[in-house]
Amino acid sequence: MAQVTSVSQLSDIKPSDWAFKALQSLVERYGVIVGYPDGTFRGNRSLSRFEFSAALNAVLGKVEEQLLAGDVSGTAQQDVLTIRRLIAAYGNALNDLRSRLDNITSRNLQLDDRQFSTTTKLNGQTIFAGTNGSRDTLSLASRTRLNLITSFNGRDRLVSQLETGNNGRDAISTAQNRQQNLLGTTGILADGGGLDYVGVPPTVRLRKLYYVFQPSSNLEVAVGSKLPPSDFVDRNSFANQAGDNFNSSFFANNPLIVQNEIDRIGGAGAAVAWTVRDNLILRGFYAAADAGDPAKGLFGDRYQGTLEAEYTLPQQPITVRLQYTHAEINGSTINAGGINAEWAIKRPFGVFGRLGFGNYNGFNTALGEDLDLNPKSWALGFAVRNFLIPGSRAGIALGQPFIENKIGSATQTNLEGYFGLALSDHLNISPGFLVVSNPNNRPSPMIWQWVIRFGFEF
Repeated sequence: MAQVTSVSQLSDIKPSDWAFKALQSLVERYGVIVGYPDGTFRGNRSLSRFEFSAALNAVLGKVEEQLLAGDVSGTAQQDVLTIRRLIAAYGNALNDLRSRLDNITSRNLQLDDRQFSTTTKLNGQTIFAGTNGSRDTLSLASRTRLNLITSFNGRDRLVSQLETGNNGRDAISTAQNRQQNLLGTTGILADGGGLDYVGVPPTVRLRKLYYVFQPSSNLEVAVGSKLPPSDFVDRNSFANQAGDNFNSSFFANNPLIVQNEIDRIGGAGAAVAWTVRDNLILRGFYAAADAGDPAKGLFGDRYQGTLEAEYTLPQQPITVRLQYTHAEINGSTINAGGINAEWAIKRPFGVFGRLGFGNYNGFNTALGEDLDLNPKSWALGFAVRNFLIPGSRAGIALGQPFIENKIGSATQTNLEGYFGLALSDHLNISPGFLVVSNPNNRPSPMIWQWVIRFGFEF
């Protein structure tokens, strides 16, 4: 039998070589596919030593499978002897191949870990709302928000939001601004106003800037210089987005838990969400609105800290959130507790409610007076999907933002109803009505207001 030439001296293995013919016979016998569509081991071209070693490795694996399966026939034993001779002659190339495969596997694993590239997604929302009401003329309010969501590894996100508007007004905000604006959309004491998107200045401003990451699978942390509390606490499935459901800023959040002067402009701080188990989440939030001012810093007036525990009943569509907020706003110290609950009675129907109670104490620099208040706040609403028209939604809510006899001689009461219809994935239209009695807790004529909201999402 012809001597097998040393691999170290060969650039390839020729079809006339004994080793080539022996390997070809093994490949055809065991049906090993070595890269050709028809599964044959073609004998009309030379093989590099690495191609040869790869084929030998494939045959070796197939023979091992048969031996493990109990095939100890004479043919199999003869093939083992042939393979031993091939390994003896080409063992170095085979080892080299396996080493290269190990290196490739290691590099592939590293690439899998690093294959996520930094991506930024842009989405936005524009609201145009035509509105008219008591003692007011037809007006247009608009607001545009652009969101940049950047991820560096697929498990984090850097959130940036730009906002601008036309400084629009509505009948409710006009009436509240005629007096001392205590409970308007930009109210000094609390947000009990009308349309959420009024009063947004025509300049472009940064409203959100924070980074969210997960130190562990059940812990999420956010840090940044512009964190609005409504992004992290007091969420609700039926009343939380003025561009999608209720128009009123009052029905979006509990005004005692989410402090107006922190949420409107955002603050520097951090938020933590710990998923204790599937139906229990604990949250903590802190933000200071004037952290960029060295005279006030991260812990100076104006700031808000909030704790929230969210519990969902097992196998029930009922969620309850218990809340506590401590804040210092314009010299006044605020402590407030709250309950936020929602119940999806059936798939299209749901009810929600918020209850708050608190204490405002200390000299308020914005009002120029000493406060000793114990306000209460409540809201109750009902929402339904696919109401009359598939894809539609509707809701109605009633509440009182700031019940306190020491502020005025009456209690402001808010009522809103809306009907929303998605015309496409990017456009929805929503007519609605709002009623406010005794604005700013002062006796005055009831304000009636209608609105047609056009929402564009992109």
